Amino acid sequence: MMDIGGKIKQLRLLNSLTQQELADRSELSKGYISQLERNIITPTIATLQDVLTGLGTNLAQFFSGTYASQIVFKKKDMVTKKDESEGRQVMWVVPDCQKNSMEPIIMTLLPGGISYQDDPHEGEEFGYVLEGSIKLEMNDNKYTVTKGQSFYFKSDAKHLIRNNSGKKAVVLWVSTPPSF
Repeated sequence: MMDIGGKIKQLRLLNSLTQQELADRSELSKGYISQLERNIITPTIATLQDVLTGLGTNLAQFFSGTYASQIVFKKKDMVTKKDESEGRQVMWVVPDCQKNSMEPIIMTLLPGGISYQDDPHEGEEFGYVLEGSIKLEMNDNKYTVTKGQSFYFKSDAKHLIRNNSGKKAVVLWVSTPPSF
């Protein structure tokens, strides 16, 4: 009999994800992921598909043990997490990029929305504003970035983006190494 929980844990660690990060990507609780990895619970096929999507794989690859590198990603491959209390939505446009050098996301901020605050870390970040305008905050510095403009910085300062405007803002954001 296959150790589904153990294999999920192995894939999660291979992708350098915490249980919370996998839970967020799968729209499940951290406790559920913990119980799943210890084989305390058995997921439905739909839930297993959600978890595997969060891990950047699918049922066929999971059960066959082959994990080919995907080159082209379609809308159905992408994973979205909404955090309505913070007015944000994050879409991982390359869902399994934790094992890669960079991680591209599309972050949508509603009016008043705010990204996660990221503490200083190794790496670099790039963003391109697709729609609206945002405030990039790095330590005590604030920069306005509007549609068609981009930002680029070393990740050695606390940073976040917020939408202080009355309209939705959409940003293509690429982080290296992966951190979202």
